[in-house]
Amino acid sequence: MENRKKVFVFGIDCFEPSLVFEQWKKDLPNLSKLMEEGAWGRMESTLPPITVPAWTAMMTSKDPGQLGFYGFRNRKSYDYEELYFANGAYVREKTVWQILSRNRMSSVVLGVPQSYPPKPINGIVVGCFLTPDKNSVYTYPEEIAKEIDSIAEGDYIIDVKDFRTDDKSKLLEQIYVMTRRRFAVVRNWVKSKDWDFFMFVEMGVDRIHHGFWRYHDVNHRLYEKGHEFEFAIRDYYIYLDREIGKVLEILPPETTILVVSDHGAQTMDGAVCVNEFFRREGYLRLKEEPKKQQKLKTSGIDWSGTKCWGEGGYYSRIFMNVEGREPQGIIPKADYEKVRDEIKKKLEELGDENGNPIGTKVFKPEEVYREVKNIAPDLIVYFGNLGWRSAGSVGGGSIHTHENDTGPDDANHARFGLFMMKGGGVKPGKRDGVKIYDIAPTILDHFGIPEEKGMIGSKIE
Repeated sequence: MENRKKVFVFGIDCFEPSLVFEQWKKDLPNLSKLMEEGAWGRMESTLPPITVPAWTAMMTSKDPGQLGFYGFRNRKSYDYEELYFANGAYVREKTVWQILSRNRMSSVVLGVPQSYPPKPINGIVVGCFLTPDKNSVYTYPEEIAKEIDSIAEGDYIIDVKDFRTDDKSKLLEQIYVMTRRRFAVVRNWVKSKDWDFFMFVEMGVDRIHHGFWRYHDVNHRLYEKGHEFEFAIRDYYIYLDREIGKVLEILPPETTILVVSDHGAQTMDGAVCVNEFFRREGYLRLKEEPKKQQKLKTSGIDWSGTKCWGEGGYYSRIFMNVEGREPQGIIPKADYEKVRDEIKKKLEELGDENGNPIGTKVFKPEEVYREVKNIAPDLIVYFGNLGWRSAGSVGGGSIHTHENDTGPDDANHARFGLFMMKGGGVKPGKRDGVKIYDIAPTILDHFGIPEEKGMIGSKIE
């Protein structure tokens, strides 16, 4: 076990680079030391910068189009059915730990998004936040579930139960308990398991950003100086730095260390009710007028008068109703591009509630991905360049809102996450231009394994 090359990855979902590298650098001694001794910088995420597919893109070096899923929820067919959640069963590309298993190397994979349901490897897999509950088989091997609970104060927490809540005190407590117990497992397994590659993902930063950003960011419209939660995010970052430090102390000296995040965070200025906009513009017709604000269900859409509809989320997916493709499509195939360009233009021109430009960006999948597998949205929309989220509900009476239709949420995702790397022959210093796709080739190169065919990243020098 001694003197083997090892790689350890701290995965921190939603870790915001400006807070780590600039604002709170002096308060984060362990991360600051890694910066001083290793390579570091912002890391460009996937398009869209969403937990699913970003972590899998990082560990396969394939873009969302190559992976064939474009967010948490995706279309199974061109029928009008509800979207499906893309858990690990839908991942077809080889991850780093699967490639290492093939090369007879051992891995510990703990909570990495899309690792549920767990697939057999040479090592251990503990499923991610997509696990329905702990009654499901969420570990490989299955019996490791009892061990993980015994280490984690009797109850390992996969994820906080509800981060979109008004009970902020309970949420904050849950986040700390989850993180404390996860790091207890990490420290135990660093010492007790035989591993070449060890990676875990902590979800606490993402949850605290969404729950507490208004108290942290002085530019948030709901910011209150002196609020009891004003420093909740900063204090959690400091706590996380201490937990990271405890792990660094026990890692074997030959270990190459990475700290990575799948995306960053930014203030959410508001939400655009995309389906209300489509109704106003004559693109979407409902069977009956909603009596109150409610989720748009495809069963409530009058397809004979509908050209497109949209999904809510941190970004929006727009689906068009095309003749010969959808069961009741009305857009002639010959007019597809003309109508798609028309919708794109209207969305990009949509301003805030006062008509001021917000800088919305709209993407065509085939123009931003190397391949487009499965069923992609016809358009992908960043309202306000991710400064605004998409609200998919109907019946609210307005196109713009400052209330999230799925529960309290203060932050949106940002295009850049971060990376740090110490060891493995990488020269210290700031790096520019690093992409999320570069991590897998870098890890494989450390073990002397060629990158897989079709990987789109490059190793970090």
